[in-house]
Amino acid sequence: MSNRLVYVMDPLCSWCWGFAPVMEGLIDQAAAAGVGVHLVVGGLRTGRTPLDPATRARILEHWHSVNEATGQPFRFEEAMPAGFVYDTEPACRAVVAARRIDERLAWAMAKGVAQAFYRDGVDVTCTAALVDIAEAAGMSRIRFAETFDLASTAEATQGDFQWSQSLGISGFPTVLAEHDRQFALLTNGYQPLKELAPLLARWLDRATAL
Repeated sequence: MSNRLVYVMDPLCSWCWGFAPVMEGLIDQAAAAGVGVHLVVGGLRTGRTPLDPATRARILEHWHSVNEATGQPFRFEEAMPAGFVYDTEPACRAVVAARRIDERLAWAMAKGVAQAFYRDGVDVTCTAALVDIAEAAGMSRIRFAETFDLASTAEATQGDFQWSQSLGISGFPTVLAEHDRQFALLTNGYQPLKELAPLLARWLDRATAL
């Protein structure tokens, strides 16, 4: 029998950045019961069209809402400069590359990408920035770059997008608790840890007792 948490997210989803401390708590809680976490990337926004001013303004409004609700830090000044292409596919593929190298590194990569983008203002659509983040997360720069560039990694990333869509998941963050390929929904959307920890505790009690 197998148990795990499945976290469906996008590293460039602002609510996922807001949810990061909560997810850290859930990962620690699950790990104490011997249950791991599997990250699935959702592909929040893909394409090569630069942001127009109105869209940028709407996105920044969302960022302010997340900052106010969660306290997570954002760098609002000079964020998403003129001509910025808000394509989350490279960041998602970076998480998949880390997962393919070592499943345990996927969460560190996802956090590192989000922190660099939202807190530090780094353009994480650039491969060079993603390589730097991967190295900070404990990966070989060369191995990460090679894995990131593989056609099979791009295909696996698209597979993640399709899998989440097949389950009808349209919003992030989403956390599923999986027992023998049966899924229970812990949350679809942001909730504080104090709300989710008791739900996870009850699921862990049942799943680990079976």
